[in-house]
Amino acid sequence: MYRVLSASKDGYITNRVINNRYRATDSNTGQAGTLDLFKLYNESTLSGSSETIELSRLLIKFDLNEVKKMHNSGTVNIADSSFSATLKLHDVYGGQTTPNDFTCIVFPLAKDFDEGSGHDIVNYADLDSSNYLTASVTAGAATLWTVPGAMRSGSLGASIDVIVSGAIAGKGGTVENLAPTQYFRTGEEDLAVDVTKIVSASVSDIISDKGFLIAFSGAFEKDTYSYFVKRFASRNSANTSIRPKLIIKFDDSLQDNHSDFIFNHSGSLYLSNIVRNKLTNIKTGIRSFDLATGSNCLVLKLSTGSVFSETYNVSQILRGDNRVDGIYSASFSISSFGDLYSHVQSTGSITFDEVWGNTGGTVAFLSSSITVSRPTTSQIDLDQTSYHVITLNLADRYKSTEVAKVRVYVEKKSREVVLRKTPYEKKSQIFHDMYYRVRDFISGDIVVPFDTDKKSTRLSSDSNGMYFDFYMSSLPRGRTYVFDFLIENIGFDTVIDDAAAKFIVE
Repeated sequence: MYRVLSASKDGYITNRVINNRYRATDSNTGQAGTLDLFKLYNESTLSGSSETIELSRLLIKFDLNEVKKMHNSGTVNIADSSFSATLKLHDVYGGQTTPNDFTCIVFPLAKDFDEGSGHDIVNYADLDSSNYLTASVTAGAATLWTVPGAMRSGSLGASIDVIVSGAIAGKGGTVENLAPTQYFRTGEEDLAVDVTKIVSASVSDIISDKGFLIAFSGAFEKDTYSYFVKRFASRNSANTSIRPKLIIKFDDSLQDNHSDFIFNHSGSLYLSNIVRNKLTNIKTGIRSFDLATGSNCLVLKLSTGSVFSETYNVSQILRGDNRVDGIYSASFSISSFGDLYSHVQSTGSITFDEVWGNTGGTVAFLSSSITVSRPTTSQIDLDQTSYHVITLNLADRYKSTEVAKVRVYVEKKSREVVLRKTPYEKKSQIFHDMYYRVRDFISGDIVVPFDTDKKSTRLSSDSNGMYFDFYMSSLPRGRTYVFDFLIENIGFDTVIDDAAAKFIVE
């Protein structure tokens, strides 16, 4: 799963000196089109001051309730190694002077802030909260930053403005650094900072979800140099594709081997139970609490005549530490040696009766069959393969609130053609390392990249073929997109960029 969350509010606070007369500490920039990060050293004068430092600090907030909902429902698990969260701000270089060779730091905020209605970034004449002095105003009562500029930092639980460190759940009480940094060599780079620890702590209610503060790291705020101006697009930018993003990645792919179970190699078979269009735990008895839950809650029996019969334990699938309602799996291998050897050698495959039932073996919930094949063994042939890929159910238009389950048909172009006299539905081949990306059809820009590291864009497989779920809210509205695909096979990467029809997000 690759999901992009949009900012719910943002802005920046500053103590900029105006006309060498006063500081704009009560100014607000909540509706400005950019987030301007700068520091000026002795560029202005103020009466009674031997040195003048002017600086800004960025504030941004995302609604992490969406991540919490996904975690609680088992869609993602924040404890899983594949889960990550990245804060992304897009540079908007417009020919202005830009600093280079500096470091930014990101903190979780300890106080709520108001976005405000200000947009004047020339004279800073719009007064509202938040600003350099005030974090927010509730019912006429102002909440001030502990130190002007949200400068008070410290450990979780102290009277502070931003959090530097804290003990995170699942880490055995170890104090974790909660202030990641990024170095900017040219000053024209985007900001892309790993905030997984911060998001995980917020979802676990260890940290209150107040948002983030972005600043020059301490050494750069305190030195005797100017850094003017590092400019990012805000959530009010006219270009929706470069607005701030929180990118959530998680490997939610399910690799079902009903279509490609191989002798002598471990595989996984899945069973789903749907009641009124909702995944629901299987009822195993007459009592309300007689439900198949947890580990070893069902059994799977495979048999073929009197030659082979084995029973395997079945459990609810896990998302990290969470069990998912209504989906079960069994993982095992079947040896082609012993009693099955001669038949496997002569035919290449065996079809087994497949029965999913309760642990007592008295009730069957599904009776079916599965064909297990021997591995493909041949003379070496490492030529790169070409593929035929199409999306089967892609709509022309989607609302931004939709989550689309996209079905994909894929086969090698060298796949053997089988002629039949009766109607026959040709099933997709299965590739367990197949990934999608999203490309803007007009500009060609990659909006969602292939993710072969965290595997958040890996396709799933089931008995009907290949598929993936996609959150349309991750894409800017009003644009036309296409899906491209990457297949990793026998050491080769093949990109297919002519597989899908166009679609628009409304």
